[in-house]
Amino acid sequence: MNQRAVLIFCLILLTLNGTKGIPLNRTTRCSCINISHQPVNPKSLEKIEVIPKSSSCPSLEVIATMKNNGEKICLNPESKMVKNILKALNKKRSKKSQTPREA
Repeated sequence: MNQRAVLIFCLILLTLNGTKGIPLNRTTRCSCINISHQPVNPKSLEKIEVIPKSSSCPSLEVIATMKNNGEKICLNPESKMVKNILKALNKKRSKKSQTPREA
């Protein structure tokens, strides 16, 4: 009976003690692991995805999908070429939003 009392006491103590919360995942989850520093012809791009900085990934990511083979390439967002491509896309989007729509 004495051993049972000690066992129950230990179980109660363990459940009341609890554990301090710790994050389950301390790794960053960025989509781009390797960044290509090779120049890319803007005409060969099918699609560009821009993923802003977030709590899961501390860096801006630019992912380009190629027209010819559908390959996805991570581009360096700090390169002059990528900045120019993004600027041109923003300019194109702003022109589209300014044109009046027909009913």
